[in-house]
Amino acid sequence: MLPLQHPLPQFSLPLVSGDAPWSSLDDVMSSGDLPGRPLLVMLLCAHCPFVKHVEPEISRLEADFGDQMTLLAISSNSLITHPQDGRDGLRQQADQQGWRFPYLLDEQQTLAKALRGACTPEFYAFAPDVDGTQTLRYRGQLDTSRPGNHQPLDGADLRAALKNILAGIPVSETQLPSVGCNIKWNPGQEPPWFGQST
Repeated sequence: MLPLQHPLPQFSLPLVSGDAPWSSLDDVMSSGDLPGRPLLVMLLCAHCPFVKHVEPEISRLEADFGDQMTLLAISSNSLITHPQDGRDGLRQQADQQGWRFPYLLDEQQTLAKALRGACTPEFYAFAPDVDGTQTLRYRGQLDTSRPGNHQPLDGADLRAALKNILAGIPVSETQLPSVGCNIKWNPGQEPPWFGQST
């Protein structure tokens, strides 16, 4: 897992979907385009059943927190092995869910590797330090709900972290890793941590 207080990795990636002002970024979004407020980065994709399971709560997170922080979705799955996670699939997913936040395609998987991503979904909450540097405050699961386990889909873990960030309160360092579908790495380009337990 990425260490807490790690700075937000720099990126410049194709923009698949997103409402204004993101829709005016000439189809590419960079870390430098982000406003200086807290940021929630979500590693998602279109096909994974774990992602589909949490889509309603992601929509609720946007409704509840979207005015106070920036939400950003990234899909890093290999388009060689999973073409259904390409532009059309992601755009259809965002349209069906009514998501307005930017959704980026990390086709070379550089951002997923910089985040030490392992699965979809996975959540990273950053907040600006006094010098404006976005640093990691939370990385891990949304909540304890999984497909078929009948636990409430309420975003409890992530919501608690986001509320603390917005209130200026330190986030507990007891953070459980997310559970989901492995990121589908491009063949032969798997990171060193692929297949390791977290």
